[in-house]
Amino acid sequence: MNCYGRLTQIVYDSIRTFIFDISMIKLSIEQNLKNNNKIQAIIFHSSFFSILAEQWPILKKIKTKDYPEVSSYVSWDCIEEGITFVAHQLDLKKSHDQESFEKIILNLNKQKISKAALYAHFESPEEARLLSRIIINASFVFDDFMSKKKPFHLKEIIIVNKQKNIPDAIHQGSLIGESMHFTRHLAEMPSNICTPSYLAKKAQELAKMNKKIQVSVLDHKEIKALKMNSFLSVSKGSSEDPKFITLQYSKGSKKAPIVFVGKGITFDTGGNSLKPAASMMGMKFDMSGAASVLGIFHFLAQYEPSISVIGLIPTCENIPGTNANKPDDIVTSMSGQTIEILNTDAEGRLILCDALTYAERFDPHYVIDIATLTGACLATFGSVASGLLSNNDELSEKLLAASKISTDKAWPLPLWDEYQDLIKSPVADMANIGGANAGTITAACFLSRFTKNFKWAHLDVAGSACVFQGHKRGSTGRPVPLLIEFLIKEFGG
Repeated sequence: MNCYGRLTQIVYDSIRTFIFDISMIKLSIEQNLKNNNKIQAIIFHSSFFSILAEQWPILKKIKTKDYPEVSSYVSWDCIEEGITFVAHQLDLKKSHDQESFEKIILNLNKQKISKAALYAHFESPEEARLLSRIIINASFVFDDFMSKKKPFHLKEIIIVNKQKNIPDAIHQGSLIGESMHFTRHLAEMPSNICTPSYLAKKAQELAKMNKKIQVSVLDHKEIKALKMNSFLSVSKGSSEDPKFITLQYSKGSKKAPIVFVGKGITFDTGGNSLKPAASMMGMKFDMSGAASVLGIFHFLAQYEPSISVIGLIPTCENIPGTNANKPDDIVTSMSGQTIEILNTDAEGRLILCDALTYAERFDPHYVIDIATLTGACLATFGSVASGLLSNNDELSEKLLAASKISTDKAWPLPLWDEYQDLIKSPVADMANIGGANAGTITAACFLSRFTKNFKWAHLDVAGSACVFQGHKRGSTGRPVPLLIEFLIKEFGG
C-alpha cells in the first residue's frame, strides 16, 4: 500500500494475475463500464498504433500526421468507446520525457479516471523498474497541513506485457516509488515537527513493519560516552536533544554489510555563523540524507532481499546560542583527530565524521554517506546531478552504473591529495572548511580522513535531493532510486 501518494497499485496480470493481450483488457474495460465505473484510459507508445487499432477500429481514423512527435504525447477522448487514448513517443531514460510521462498520469487524474491500462514492451527489467517507479512517484502529494485535501482519482494502472521476466521488476519499481514517497514525506515535514526524536520514531516504525530490521537510538548521554564530541558540538545551541540512530537489516547473507550514513540536520540556521534569511528558507531539507537512509530501509522492509545493510543517522539541529559552537573553537572527534571550527555553518561534516568512525565497528564491505553538504555542489551541478567522491574506484564505478540505469544522475569529482592542503590548520589536525574554492571537494577531503580503513563513497545531494523554486520548492526523493538500484545489483535482484 502506498502511504504517501495517491495511486494505490500497479497491476501486472490476467484475471488478476497476468494480462498478456489487449483483448482481455478490452473485455475488462467493457465490464467495468457496465458496472458504471469511471471512464477508462489506454496509454501506449505510438509504435503500437496498428496493434491497438485491431481491437479499437476507431483509432484507424487518426491520421499519421496527428501522431505524437518525439518526446511528446497526444490524447484523444473517444466518446463512442468511453475511453481516453494516450499515445506517446517518450524515452523514459531522459528526464524531460519522464516529466512528460508524469504529466500523463496527472492529467488522467484530473479527468477523474480511476483505472488505466498501459501497453508496454521493455528492453530489460531495468526499464520496467523505471516505468513503475515513475508512475508511483508521479502521484506524490504532500497535503498534511492543507485544510482542503485534493482527491486522487487514479487508483490502478494495469501494465499489459507478454514478457515473463518483468513482473518482479515492476514490483521492485513500485516499491522504489513508494520508498521515494516515504523519503519525500519525511523531508517535507516542517522542522517544528520533524525533530531528531521524530526521525528516531520513524526508524522504530520501520522496525515494526519488519522484524528483520533492528533499531537502536542513542541519546545525549550515550553519544557522549562514545566520545562523539564533534557531533555533539553541533547540537549544543539547540533545546532539541540529539539522537544517533542505528538501523540493521539482515536476511540470508554472510557478506559484510553495506553501511549508509545519512546527515540528519533537522534544521540548519548556520549556528553562530548565521545564514542570511533568504538562505535559511528550505533548511528543513538538511536532513534529506537521513530521510534517504530511512527510505532505503522502507524498501528493504517490504522487498526483503538477501543482503546485510546498516543505516547510521546522526541527527540534531544547528542553532545559535550561548552554548553553541563558535568560530575558532576546537573539538576532538571520536577518532581522536582534532578539528578547528572556522565556520559553524559547515556543520554537516562535523556530525558525519563521528558517524563514519562509528561505521568501522561493523567491518563494512562498503560505506556510503548521503548529505546535503555544500552549496558549492549546487553551484556546480544545479539540481541535475549529485556529486560523487570516493576512495575506491570499484565502488565509484558501481554507483555510477546504478546512476545511469536508474536515471538518478551522479557525477564524479576528484579527491586528489593536493586538495587536502586546503583544510590544514595551524592549531589542530584539520579545519572544517577549506576556503572559497573547491568547496565540495574539500568537504569530502575532510570526511576522507575518517574513512581510511574501509571502502567509502560520498554523495553530496545539496542540489538533487530538493528544489528551491518559490512555491514549487520540495523534496525529490533522490538519491533513493540510485542507491536502491545499487543494492539490487549487489544482492543480484
